[in-house]
Parts: sequence; structure tokens; C-alpha cells
Amino acid sequence: MTTDLNSNYDCANASSDLPDLIAQLDSLRSGSASSAEQQEEMNRLENQIRFIQNKCDIPHSDH
Repeated sequence: MTTDLNSNYDCANASSDLPDLIAQLDSLRSGSASSAEQQEEMNRLENQIRFIQNKCDIPHSDH
């Protein structure tokens, strides 16, 4: 899993990183009541997804 995203991120990894991040986010969203920690993790995943989409010029989905 990608945890250290920065301006040096290699977009060649986006095809594997994005599906993994989206799957993790979907898994958290489909769970029952969210704790504060789960909400923080969801926010972190959403930010990583947006970062990769923006950096690599990938059209945004509804995630």
C-alpha cells in the first residue's frame, strides 16, 4: 500500500495503487458504525486517491 505520497510519486504505479486504495476505502465505507479512527483512515485514503488522480491526470470518479 502506498503510504508516503509526495511530488516524486511515480504515476506508473497508479494502475495498481488506485484500485488498492479504492478497495480499502470501499471496505471501510461498507462497514458498520464508523469510529473517529475509521473516519480518519477514510479521509486519509480519500486524500491519497485524489492526490494520485490529480498528479497523474486521471479523471476523478465518485470516490
